[in-house]
Amino acid sequence: MSSSDKVDGAGMTVVVGMSGGVDSSVAALRLKEQGYKVVGLFMKNWEDDDDDEYCSTREDLVDVASVCDRIGIDLEVVNFSAEYKERVFGDFLKEYEAGRTPNPDILCNSEIKFRCFLDHALQLGAERIATGHYAQVREWTNDGRTEFQLLKAEDGTKDQSYFLYRLNQAQLSKTLFPLGDLYKRDVRRIAEAAGLHVHDKKDSTGICFIGERPFREFLMRYLPARPGEIRVLDSDKVIGQHQGLMYHTIGQRKGLLIGGIKGNQDAAGEHDAWYVAKKDVARNVLYVVQGHDHPALLRERLTAADLSWVSDRAPRTHWVYTAKPRYRTPDMPCEIDDLADGRAEIAFAQPQWALTPGQSVVVYESRVCLGGGVIAA
Repeated sequence: MSSSDKVDGAGMTVVVGMSGGVDSSVAALRLKEQGYKVVGLFMKNWEDDDDDEYCSTREDLVDVASVCDRIGIDLEVVNFSAEYKERVFGDFLKEYEAGRTPNPDILCNSEIKFRCFLDHALQLGAERIATGHYAQVREWTNDGRTEFQLLKAEDGTKDQSYFLYRLNQAQLSKTLFPLGDLYKRDVRRIAEAAGLHVHDKKDSTGICFIGERPFREFLMRYLPARPGEIRVLDSDKVIGQHQGLMYHTIGQRKGLLIGGIKGNQDAAGEHDAWYVAKKDVARNVLYVVQGHDHPALLRERLTAADLSWVSDRAPRTHWVYTAKPRYRTPDMPCEIDDLADGRAEIAFAQPQWALTPGQSVVVYESRVCLGGGVIAA
């Protein structure tokens, strides 16, 4: 087994996806310093309300133009709003309407940033694309077969391989992640030293097309309220009313409006908080339980569907891997028990909290991201 050396950037054209933030700005800067011919590309992916107080598209484009001018690279602007609405936002709404909790940023990466963007960059004459994601790509030869592996970033607190698990060999073979070996603090330091005004710009958070706005308020524009009962899972007792199952997710505590309903008490006489444990879409019932560690919120197994493996080959069954059933959880030891009918049964070494249909479970072998799927049950 051996990994290849890094590609020499001299003379190679790279189009960098630039968002106006410090990460993509430093990605472009590093490639320019490494001898690549760099072109910045700003993608407009959402335009339903780009004059809204929560949408920062115009401000971000100004920042991108300023950075490109500062480091001396050309800038292209492309509108992928139609593709985004069809391939990402349409799926987002269907999933919520079905009672699941999707992760549109994962779909955006595979369908827009590494498909539409890649195709457009190749048409511009690029040999590679690059983004400011915290991840790494390694060309690896094993038993005479060469493949591109997706690796975690050096900065474990910023690693974004979870959001990239759907990338395939063709996409990874054309992709560079210039920040994969850096820590976030160093990225900001590099930006400041280079005179980039975005060095202290706040990181964007949340789903890209929602921004900082209230989530329920946004969702109600597209999925009207459908009130139903809130019931206690243990007793089936009705204790409140929800405005729509799509506005709630498994493990949710805030926003249930049932705080005044008393139930179990701990030794100090404090009442346990309520958590969403189940959504019955057919009956339009939201089930809740009391206590963060209620058994209904803990499970050792899940079924994953819509599988996507980075190497194009499914991993071995009955082999110990680790997996993340959501982005912010630590890697947990697991086994893949079954890979029939396009689904995988994943068994964890210990119970996992609030496994949520619609979210992605991503499998790793050490630092290598193998791929994953969408939690179905």
